[in-house]
Amino acid sequence: MSHAPHPRSLLTPLMRGVIDRMQRAARTPMHAMTPRQARAFYEQGAGVLDLPPHRMARDEALSLPTRDGHWLAARLWVPHGAPDDAALPVLLYFHGGGFTIGSVATHESLCRHLAHLAHCAVVSVDYRLAPEHPFPTAVHDAWDSLVALRAQAPGLGLDASRVAVGGDSAGGTLAAVVALMARDAQVPLCLQLLFYPGTTAHQDTASHQRFAHGFVLEAASIAYFFDQYIPRHADREHWWFAPLRVPEVDGVAPCWMGLAECDPLVDEGLAYADRLRMAGVPTDLELYRGVTHEFIKMGRAIPEALQAHQDAARALRGAFGTG
Repeated sequence: MSHAPHPRSLLTPLMRGVIDRMQRAARTPMHAMTPRQARAFYEQGAGVLDLPPHRMARDEALSLPTRDGHWLAARLWVPHGAPDDAALPVLLYFHGGGFTIGSVATHESLCRHLAHLAHCAVVSVDYRLAPEHPFPTAVHDAWDSLVALRAQAPGLGLDASRVAVGGDSAGGTLAAVVALMARDAQVPLCLQLLFYPGTTAHQDTASHQRFAHGFVLEAASIAYFFDQYIPRHADREHWWFAPLRVPEVDGVAPCWMGLAECDPLVDEGLAYADRLRMAGVPTDLELYRGVTHEFIKMGRAIPEALQAHQDAARALRGAFGTG
């Protein structure tokens, strides 16, 4: 009789070593912290395994207005080698962190590297976090930031006709939702770039069970983040939280999606990619074997992170028509 392999046996040796070091550190789990403590903890460790920040030709602070009068802090990066006399395509990026932690700063190295590899500008947004700002504030902020960026693009040397949205984890959810909103508002987007997005309403897929413990993103942490962001369970059925719940995906922007094999979110990512493909949406899916959630920010230790950066950048160049 054959038996399914133990989930841990799927990990690459390097990924297993990273997890072992995390477990030996025996730190307080994030779901046992207050949101403020969790943010500080994540900020402190965000760069440990990440690549050194790539030098940029431009590094500018931006402010993007929202519908309720708040101004979102954002950051613009433009790589070296970009022509001075041409408007640049731009990726609008939403960081991960369960809608509760994370910031422009925690994802700065990733965004700089994508800008460098894709030969495009990247704007990363500090959307408001839960529990201080629960659902649907992050969705409103994400959409409002796209509207504001398009309006400000000419003054920033950016091409408002060549815009992509992207993000990782919760940020990938926001990017997928914004892409659907853009379709409905007839706002053209070149690409939605999704690293392991959350797309379901509940933790009810097989991968949520298989990788619930010991694979960086723990089941208890997912439940913690959900409870901070969207405490009313009935709201979790809304497609602004769970894009798989949207009635139709037809006509949405083309998609590039990068998933981690050993990730609680992998099944829902595969399901969303299948949904897009069934609707005729051009969808390029990459499944990175033997790695976990958050791997794209482990470029010092995990070669699959570097491959994912290259693959994502290639998709951006193709979408923007820059090679």
